[in-house]
Amino acid sequence: MRSRLLTLPAVLALAAGLAACGSDDGTTKATEGPTGPTTECTYPADGQEPAKDVEPPSSEAPSSGEVSVTLTTSAGDIDATLDQEATPCTTHSFVALAEQGYFDDTSCHRLTTKGIFVLQCGDPTATGGGGPGYSFEDELDGGEEYPAGTIAMANAGPDTNGSQFFLVYEDTELPPSYTTFGTVDDAGLDVVREVADAGVEGGGPDGPPATEVTIESARVG
Repeated sequence: MRSRLLTLPAVLALAAGLAACGSDDGTTKATEGPTGPTTECTYPADGQEPAKDVEPPSSEAPSSGEVSVTLTTSAGDIDATLDQEATPCTTHSFVALAEQGYFDDTSCHRLTTKGIFVLQCGDPTATGGGGPGYSFEDELDGGEEYPAGTIAMANAGPDTNGSQFFLVYEDTELPPSYTTFGTVDDAGLDVVREVADAGVEGGGPDGPPATEVTIESARVG
């Protein structure tokens, strides 16, 4: 599988994967469903074998309100709130993967501690190249910022989102190229910071975390 590289400042390069969804003409289509507004999303095959057997999300994504997710990890629980209104297609994909157990028993494979401050997860192969076998478009407004507590999609370039995401544990400057789709609560942020405090395996600024972080389960609601 291809390596997913997150473009960073010159000090550091971060492996990642990032995408979002929309209609065939590159825009999303809003409609009103029986339980509230929805947006039409597309999740085309990306030509890669899925890292785990998984079905792509449905094309109709809820586009209002928030979704709560708990990542139960070997380092502690990380509770997050995902924004369906601002990023309906990204959130819809994450929820679909979580509900299918895609993230269960997977490792957060990369930690960066210089220049950018993130823990990267969501690749069952733990190589930086694994994904769900589909992609989706970015959901960006050009004003994206990456303060501590942000959850964002990793990517291999524009509109290449899959399953990899990163958790920002200290304010980080990045170009507005990575879809931000949620936030981590204070207790979850403390869990990630404790992992970061232990550093990177081998002592460098970028690589597997010295403290292994396994997502034991990802539960919605």
